[in-house]
Amino acid sequence: MTQPPPPNQPPDPQGGFGAPTPPPQEPGYGYPQQPGPGYGHPQQPPADQGYGYPQQPPADQGYGYPQQPPYGHPGQPQLPQPDQGYGYPAQPQAPYGYPTQPQYGGYQQPAPPASGGGRKLSAQLQIVIAAAVAIALIVGFGIWYATSGDGSEEAKGAGGTTQGSTGGGDTGAQGGGGGKEKAPADTQAKVAFKIDIPKVPDVTGVTGSWITDKAFVKPGVDSLVAYDLDKGGVLWTLPLTGQMCGASRHVSADNKLPILFEAAKRVAPRYFQQCTEVGVVDLNTGKLVWSDAVSLGDEKARLSEVTLSGSTVAAGGGDGGAAFDLNSGNPRWKPKEDANRCYDLGYGGGPALVAVRKCGSYDNPTVLVQNLDPVSGKPLSQYKMPTGVKYASVVSSLPLVVAADVGETAGDGSGISDFFSIDEKTGKLKAKITADADQYAARCRTTQVESCTQALVGNGKLYVPTEEHEGSTGEYGSETNEIVAFDLATGRMAPEKADAGDKYTYVPMRMDGASLIAYKEAPYDKGGRVVSVDGATMKETLLLENPADKSPQNLERTFTLTGADLRYADGRLFISDNLLSKPRESDTGPKDYLAVSFAVPR
Repeated sequence: MTQPPPPNQPPDPQGGFGAPTPPPQEPGYGYPQQPGPGYGHPQQPPADQGYGYPQQPPADQGYGYPQQPPYGHPGQPQLPQPDQGYGYPAQPQAPYGYPTQPQYGGYQQPAPPASGGGRKLSAQLQIVIAAAVAIALIVGFGIWYATSGDGSEEAKGAGGTTQGSTGGGDTGAQGGGGGKEKAPADTQAKVAFKIDIPKVPDVTGVTGSWITDKAFVKPGVDSLVAYDLDKGGVLWTLPLTGQMCGASRHVSADNKLPILFEAAKRVAPRYFQQCTEVGVVDLNTGKLVWSDAVSLGDEKARLSEVTLSGSTVAAGGGDGGAAFDLNSGNPRWKPKEDANRCYDLGYGGGPALVAVRKCGSYDNPTVLVQNLDPVSGKPLSQYKMPTGVKYASVVSSLPLVVAADVGETAGDGSGISDFFSIDEKTGKLKAKITADADQYAARCRTTQVESCTQALVGNGKLYVPTEEHEGSTGEYGSETNEIVAFDLATGRMAPEKADAGDKYTYVPMRMDGASLIAYKEAPYDKGGRVVSVDGATMKETLLLENPADKSPQNLERTFTLTGADLRYADGRLFISDNLLSKPRESDTGPKDYLAVSFAVPR
């Protein structure tokens, strides 16, 4: 069998045509996943140590050993594992494309509306659909997932923004502050507007949302729609040939957004189209700047995610990776045959461009993480992931942080057993941070390169929330969590942590300079909050608090945190759904909405 290149000698940058054909693709953009176990209830540490404080590690039992370390132990920084040989047997894996677990716990969804447009899926219906999807995969078809954003970020190269949950770049500062979001004089928010759910023919993914200085932008049915920031009126609608099936977390400085969409509209009874078209939308005007597809002989390449770094739009999937110029759409590279059967599964964008590259067979792949020249696609450095890794997710491209489930030891569908802090210049491992899946709430969709939520990078640190656990009073309903930080150079946990307080739960959204922006899920008699957490002291500042009276509170709670986009900017909070379905005649209950906006007085 052909040997792959040594760990730090990158192969030809683009592969994929002729790469091994995987089993059927996973379900589509925004499609329901299997329900997870919800927030865990970890055992408390000794009384003299705070919740989440690092503990003494156990004796080394070998990389990927299934027993988890004590809670909060970050793991000592480790060097890359010795190469055990190309094709070394990996741990068995669930069938390719089987629906993964929800990304994090949250509100229980109420009954959908009785009439009108589409409706959001109940948890029970998601389980039924997920089971049906698994059966459909067996008989040979699937729908392709695309990545979901979760907040918006101000740290990005080339003057743009990163509207996703990863840390899009280090501020370089070790102290807090320095963000754009400031506490308003009045933090008490009111409902600004509501957006009705459009009529949908079947289960339809509408994942993602973006904010400009004038608009809140959200996918519709075969369209992308911009709404006025303050009143919610439609500013423009961009019709597309088919449903959006992917979009970048990163937006250029002049508000250009890379998207993926289907070449034709979905029709009964299958309601399925391949995700093949890539394009760029001007969010200021609502115009499609350009669109294209990647040709592989007589076929179009199947794409599952797209990202942006500088002036390069990079799209990846099971057929390999391709790149285009942001402004002109001119191709920069495309998949091609590779002697080592290597292909770019996908890319992480932002201030740098990082490829996750797979080589060899599906059962025993070699996974490489490459820092690329975004114009030529040439690898600048490379890190070979340890044996037992089948997928890797880019948490941050600069500094380079990658998450993976080594040997599938996480066991909870989070897609994370370890974080890897990598020197992007040399490709050498700086630190490995073991993340006990029972204790930390960050999530990555394993087969997506840029899909992680609740893990943020900044100030030379990795920030992750703990799972929900019993509060200090021990009373029913007192559940809470914390945000803890790990040093990217050493892998050690910082002594400072942010405590959400009894009955509140942190959901990290994005970095804001050297601070974190987080949503706080509230108890039943309070409204949700948005806070800024100082990245050094971990002290929080209240930015917005939703009303606690019945009607607005019910609006807030009609969205599940497992299936919603959370965006905050300049005193405005937007909560929008990611998955819609055709209404049933028996639907009863309060009306659901595609999106709701809360805003402080201006």
